[in-house]
Amino acid sequence: MDGTMPMARAGWAALERWSLVAGVIGLAALAFGGFASPDQFFRSYLIGFVYWLGIGSGSLALLMIYHLTGGAWGALIRRVLEAASRTLPLMAVLFVTLVFGLSHVYVWTDTARAMADPVLVKKVAYLNVPFFLARAVLYFAVWLALAYFLNRWSREQDRTADPAFEDHLRRLSGIGLPLWGLAVTFAAFDWIMSLDPYWFSTIFGALLMGGQGLSALAFAIGVVYLLSRGGVFGRPFSPAHLLDLGNLLLATVMLFAYFSYSQLVIIWAGNLPEEIRWYLARIEGGWKAVAVLLAVFHFAVPFVLLLSRVTKRRLATLAAVAAMVLGAQLVYVFFLIGPEFYRKGLTVGWMDLAAVVGIGGLWLGTFTRQLARWPLLPQHDPELEAALAGAHAE
Repeated sequence: MDGTMPMARAGWAALERWSLVAGVIGLAALAFGGFASPDQFFRSYLIGFVYWLGIGSGSLALLMIYHLTGGAWGALIRRVLEAASRTLPLMAVLFVTLVFGLSHVYVWTDTARAMADPVLVKKVAYLNVPFFLARAVLYFAVWLALAYFLNRWSREQDRTADPAFEDHLRRLSGIGLPLWGLAVTFAAFDWIMSLDPYWFSTIFGALLMGGQGLSALAFAIGVVYLLSRGGVFGRPFSPAHLLDLGNLLLATVMLFAYFSYSQLVIIWAGNLPEEIRWYLARIEGGWKAVAVLLAVFHFAVPFVLLLSRVTKRRLATLAAVAAMVLGAQLVYVFFLIGPEFYRKGLTVGWMDLAAVVGIGGLWLGTFTRQLARWPLLPQHDPELEAALAGAHAE
């Protein structure tokens, strides 16, 4: 099927259906476990939520970067990014569950303890439940508004071929990208960093932004591979297109590693008790092995593989590297959150897995449905003609 036509529904309808089934079963199992251990329920739920939100939010950022910079790489994955961004309303709904479990996750919600603690009492003006919820509403309002207009104007561009919509998309992206970054930064402070309200890092928001962009790009490459295997695009990807995507993935891996290393060096060199505690919790009781695993498979192996043009010019090989990165990102999210709860050592509970599968099943089912709604190639994208010309030139 030509990529300018809506995606074939046969195999993807089955994927959507089974994803939703897996999601319902996973969340049902998680809810069952929650009756016995409410604390574990909400802790596991947070891990799954942060991971899957990152793909949708990161896709929104990549979409805006594409509208600002252009390039054939973006024209080919634009529909995947747009479909992923349209999962954000689902994540806004799923966030409501966390609202009912704040006291099971965040120690600062205990007002009496916060007022009696000489450190926490200074943060009460910021770390309090009403303000926390108000900020969350603001974050989602920013993300949902950006996703709505980026998708609406993209659809109108397809329908009318009016070049004015390209200007609208570019201008919105210029304003929206900084707003997205601010929302993700403060969400990182609120939802993850405040798990340990005694610790702080000014670069922590950049870490989450880098991780979201990396997971979104890896996910998009994986979807492109699956679509190409099914013959849905109708045109083969040229090695030049794949090289662009591979180079972008390499650059994102390096950027994320730079953020991670920068935080480590600054905190380790300072050697202050209130800062170093975060890393100490992640090199004890088995967590050190996870840190090494991340250093190898979240940076070293992808970095070495993506240096090769051979890897980047073969879609199957590039997709395999992307899958490795996507899996490593899940481990990284667990590495960010898990040690705050599993202080006695590395622990992976079945509820952690149920949360990832449950939320992921609903997310993938929603994504698949959204992807099938629109043509896989934007019909009047000014970059598309150059992209297709590059394919024929190869």
